[in-house]
Amino acid sequence: MSDNQSHYLHEVVITAIIIDGERYLITRRPETKKRFPGMWTVPGGRLEPADYLAFSKDTEAYWYNVLERVVVREVQEEVGLDIKNVRYLTSLATVHDDGNPSIVISCIADFVGGEVQLQPEEADRFAWVTTEESKNYPLIDGIYEEFVMIDRIRAGEKNILWEKHS
Repeated sequence: MSDNQSHYLHEVVITAIIIDGERYLITRRPETKKRFPGMWTVPGGRLEPADYLAFSKDTEAYWYNVLERVVVREVQEEVGLDIKNVRYLTSLATVHDDGNPSIVISCIADFVGGEVQLQPEEADRFAWVTTEESKNYPLIDGIYEEFVMIDRIRAGEKNILWEKHS
């Protein structure tokens, strides 16, 4: 593979905005993290081939619901919670300061149960917040806007797309 081709390989990340009533779970990334140290985010993780290669294919050629399975596992591992009803919210792309591009698939999920148990290498604090309360936290860019999107969906609006909010 040439150097030019490697610039087109994206890491794929899936996140879950966990809903419990009117509140969303946010977690703070430790200061030791390379990307977004000390910033608040939502649980999630990178898709790895091991996330599906160990399982039987659902058809002759494909595994289905890979992202949904990964985010359920990531949430359980990172914060110790059970979630259900994982559904797509939006996607975003970025190129990090280290030059590596990422595609993030942002999902909504309903809280089922469990007590928040943080993995220290992933998060050092957590809070359940409303969209308005989330303004008091240094969120990773875009998280607040995603909360607004969810609030609009929950209010019955259709065809919600990402919009910049101040």
